[in-house]
Amino acid sequence: MTTATALTGVIPPVCTPLTPDFEVDTASLVRLVDHLMAGGVDGLFVLGSTSEAAFLPDGHRRVVLDTVVGHVAGQVPVLAGAIDMTTLRVLDHALAAVVAGVDGLVATAPFYARTHPAEIDLHFRTIAARTGVPLYAYDLPVSVHSKLPADLLLDLAADGVLAGLKDSSGDDAGLRNVLLGRRDRTGLDGFAVLTGSELTVDSALWMGADGVVPGLGNVDPHGYARLYRAARDGDWAAARTEQERLVRLFELIVVGRSRMGHGSSALGAFKAALYLRGVIAHPTTAVPQIPLDESEIAAVGKYLAAADLL
Repeated sequence: MTTATALTGVIPPVCTPLTPDFEVDTASLVRLVDHLMAGGVDGLFVLGSTSEAAFLPDGHRRVVLDTVVGHVAGQVPVLAGAIDMTTLRVLDHALAAVVAGVDGLVATAPFYARTHPAEIDLHFRTIAARTGVPLYAYDLPVSVHSKLPADLLLDLAADGVLAGLKDSSGDDAGLRNVLLGRRDRTGLDGFAVLTGSELTVDSALWMGADGVVPGLGNVDPHGYARLYRAARDGDWAAARTEQERLVRLFELIVVGRSRMGHGSSALGAFKAALYLRGVIAHPTTAVPQIPLDESEIAAVGKYLAAADLL
């Protein structure tokens, strides 16, 4: 089970359903939360990359926070991304999330300006000191152009600054170094290490990771819950079989790749899948992302059918 300071299991980054005029579709958001909870997830992460946080104005972010925290009502922990370019801007988001009642915060390294590790260290220490809730580092070098070094993360954990890590770096060796460092140091048992990769969850759990934050978990939370529980129980053959099924399902992210960016295609496919499954009312993505067309949405449906999700 999951607590705010020792996070384990499946914690999907919750998509943000939008209306055709780009407002937050709160009714669809509530249905999505219910869909995820019924799928057996152990927590929820709002306002991350899969939530389109980078595309949402502050008012939209507050609507998401209030809707999800109010609806979940403490059944599972809710983490909120406080993601922005610099520390003072992050603090605005973080303090709003704390007021909304979240159980933890997730922040990347600063970005836009080039950042030294000493500045990243100060960034996380400042957020933790000003907010007073568990803080999770989000390692996302593809977007913020800084890789979080293992020693920096472990030092911050040892000092009580960080409660955990969401590793979306794609660097399996780096993830393993964090896990080894956690094992070798005393007092870091409560530092949660979560993989952000949908495709290598079984291997990350085998290395010692505590859980997964899968964007595809919006579409198939039951599958990731089965995968995690099989690994937890030591049934690695079942975990591998479930992982391989999810790898094939994940191919739906390429349906629009020939005419749009990776993000538009992937987030559009997740939302199209939720739309086809009857969870959200519209597959709208925030501008300037390019929406999937009817043929691309139909192609997503074929992946769902192949995975027995339609």
